[in-house]
Amino acid sequence: MEFLEPEEQLETIKNDVGEAIPENELLEKLKFSYDNNTPLKIKAGFDPTTSNLHLGHSLLLRKLKVFQALGHKIFFLIGDFTAKIGDPTNRDKTRPSLDEGTINKNAATYKDQLFKILEEDNVEILYNSKWFNDFDLSNLIKLASLENVARLLERDDFKKRYKSGEAITVTEFLYPILQAYDSVVLECDIEVGGTDQIFNVLLGRQIQKAYNIPQQVGVFVPILEGLDGKMKMSKTLNNHISLNDPPEEIFGKIMSISDSLMTKYIELLYSDRNDLFREILNPLERKKTLGHTIVSEYYDKSSADLSQKLFEKKFTKKDFPDDIPRVEIKLKDKNLLDILVEISRNSFSRSELKRLIKNKAIEINKNTLSSLDYLPDNETEWRIRIGKRNFYKAKLV
Repeated sequence: MEFLEPEEQLETIKNDVGEAIPENELLEKLKFSYDNNTPLKIKAGFDPTTSNLHLGHSLLLRKLKVFQALGHKIFFLIGDFTAKIGDPTNRDKTRPSLDEGTINKNAATYKDQLFKILEEDNVEILYNSKWFNDFDLSNLIKLASLENVARLLERDDFKKRYKSGEAITVTEFLYPILQAYDSVVLECDIEVGGTDQIFNVLLGRQIQKAYNIPQQVGVFVPILEGLDGKMKMSKTLNNHISLNDPPEEIFGKIMSISDSLMTKYIELLYSDRNDLFREILNPLERKKTLGHTIVSEYYDKSSADLSQKLFEKKFTKKDFPDDIPRVEIKLKDKNLLDILVEISRNSFSRSELKRLIKNKAIEINKNTLSSLDYLPDNETEWRIRIGKRNFYKAKLV
């Protein structure tokens, strides 16, 4: 196999990367690979705590594709064992436990989503239960002795929880150590992760050294903000675009984001096409192009064309769309804000909804809300529009 010159590979890898730690070792590994005509082993881990990968994950997958195109070996590691704990990174409380059936069901969906971005060549899909299911207590004690609690408590998430008195389980302390041990088993050269994974990935270097294995280099990609423009894209926060979402839903979600967030998405997802997007002066048309581009990438052009056509028909038509599914909401002990939050599936916060009401940007049955006092007859169907493009139907029971 012929590789690009190491320096060329390094520049290609560094493009759109938040940080490479340590960068000098990355170049050394690329030189070794080049001189010995041997691909590097690139690891990226995903815990199947949900069934879908989302657009935030795509940044990491795109970087794996860069390594793949350079001729290196990709280890797509599904943390079916560590998902029983759940990554505590950026969590303000302990994750609820998942049963094995749910984990396996979620993991089964990852393969098809992975290959929406990567080619199937030179990719190995692995499950860390393969080695952890037989990991006995003596091995765990040895592994746990390689890190100390004081250092773990230096992490911002653990530090905040400790100071606030929020519980931290021992298994959560074990999580980053187990993730590090994955790198020992795979003897990987490089681990790719988001910038929120710096602690975990660098701990992998420490644990590899303790096991007399050459230390990995961490390559970190930026974090993509969710649809709210505030928090990291996350299924838990319901601010995500799943790679498996229907085409028209992906397009609609892109059209719902702010113009400033659209600019960030273009910069992070399509930096190689920035000039193309800049040529489109109208922000609405630029957003449509972004939606069309994303749907085309994960489905095809015809799906993107149809999604855009359906959106434009819905957007330009003043009448309420007929194809909005109706949901039933229990009225008991709920006020108007509660109902709006529930029907929008937490897409809007209470403060955002208050602002939209103040700006007369919410309608119920063609009545513009001007206060929180309005409540239609609960026997009728509610036809709700929030903003310009978000439509909902509800029946109060």
